[in-house]
Amino acid sequence: MDARAGAQVSADDPDTWYARRDQADAAQRAAAIWQRRAEANPQDLESVWKLSRACYWLGGHAAEAARRGWLEKGVTAGQQAAQIRPDRPEGYFWMAANMGELAESFGLRAGLKYRGRIRSALEKVLAIDPAFQEGSADRALGRWYFKVPVLFGGSKAESEAHLRKSLSYDPASTATLYFLAETLFARDKDAEAVAALRKVLDVPFDPEWGPEDREFKAKARGLLAQHGG
Repeated sequence: MDARAGAQVSADDPDTWYARRDQADAAQRAAAIWQRRAEANPQDLESVWKLSRACYWLGGHAAEAARRGWLEKGVTAGQQAAQIRPDRPEGYFWMAANMGELAESFGLRAGLKYRGRIRSALEKVLAIDPAFQEGSADRALGRWYFKVPVLFGGSKAESEAHLRKSLSYDPASTATLYFLAETLFARDKDAEAVAALRKVLDVPFDPEWGPEDREFKAKARGLLAQHGG
């Protein structure tokens, strides 16, 4: 294959674009390719769930006015993936991730609308494959229990339990360690929380999750500064 052919393959490869998602428009290019493929073949599970994943990223990083639209598209794509293969975890997980971002970003009404569906989808992932994506469902449930008010089923103790379970699959997850630190601060376990934040800074970057790792390391530095770390 000559250099021009190789460049064409790269330009048409959504995984290549998505790997550069922290660069301007790269995630949108990936999403556009996966959407075209899904429209051409609605049973293309990989394209559908990867579209949902890309929408989740864009829902947190696109222009402010476009974020809700991306997240709602991500919910739809996740639902479609779950319908294509109800025995696979990807659709349920990314559907829940998009709903979770909607719930966190767009007020109480969105939170109430999605809270039950989020937990149900994540519990479905646990039933299918609790180790999926290095314990991501337990991490997301840990966040769910942290964010949801006690009156509606939230629990800081349950949050900690799920986050620690997630760490049993990936002890170096910056996301899980950061979320655990927030939960530990809320439970007045400040020394443990500070230790978790320092670990966020110390663990190496994961090649698959580099953009997320950079963000959580930055957040960890900020939270440490607030707590005198």
